[in-house]
This record gives sequence, C-alpha cells and structure tokens, in this order.
Amino acid sequence: MVLACCALMLIGFGPPVWSADEDVLKPRVPPDQIEQARTWVNPFPATADNIEKGKALFHGKAFCVTCHGRDGTGLGDIPGLRGKLPRNFTDRVWQKTRTDGELFWILRNGSPGTDMAPFIPLVLTEEEAWQVLLYVRSFGRPSD
Repeated sequence: MVLACCALMLIGFGPPVWSADEDVLKPRVPPDQIEQARTWVNPFPATADNIEKGKALFHGKAFCVTCHGRDGTGLGDIPGLRGKLPRNFTDRVWQKTRTDGELFWILRNGSPGTDMAPFIPLVLTEEEAWQVLLYVRSFGRPSD
C-alpha cells in the first residue's frame, strides 16, 4: 500500500522537492542574460586533480567555506548574516536545475537578492572559478 501511494505521487505529481528554500529553482541570472549564460560550459573535466584544485580554492583563497560551510550545506561561520542562508550545494534539486554557466555568471556578477558578491576577477581567475565549480558539483554526487 505504501509503495503504491509513493508510486502514484511520483507519477501524478513528480518527485518531491526537498530543498533548503522555496527559491531553489528561481534563476539568479537576469532574464536577458540567462540563455547566453546557459551556453557556457566548464572547459575543465571533472578529474580528481581538478576537483582537488577547486577544493583547495573553496577552502582557501576563495573563502567559500566561510559561508557555504566545509560540507557545502550553506551553514558556514557567517557573522552578521542578513537574509537567507547561503546556497546549500548538497541540494540535488538545485544541482540539477542550475547549469555550470549560470553558476559561473554568479561568480562573475554576484547573486542578486543575496549576500553573494562577485568573485571574478577580484578574488578568482576564470580558470580558478571553473575549478571551484567542479568542487561545488562534487557535493551533489552520491557518496560511494
């Protein structure tokens, strides 16, 4: 009976959305720029070496860990946080919805309506930003 109810929910309503906030599917890129941003593709393959470079940047130079936390859940050590919590990178719905190009746009321009500031070129080079995004994507992968 329980399995039948779950199957009906998935067929009739789609999979449940378990996300940190209701705005998880709201694009942060302005409508007039989103199609272009969605065409941008990470030029670096998701190799262990590239992900490790992104991890070092996330926890070091880029100080992403301060807001997004060591585990990517968005529960970092943020003094004076205003508004919403930082993005939870472990949220698989968010991971599936946002393209790498959109995330790169946010690193370049900041995230309107949030405390996320621009990081390219002030903190990160474009190459480093792509590497950070490889690490960010690793939070959404199932554990082995």
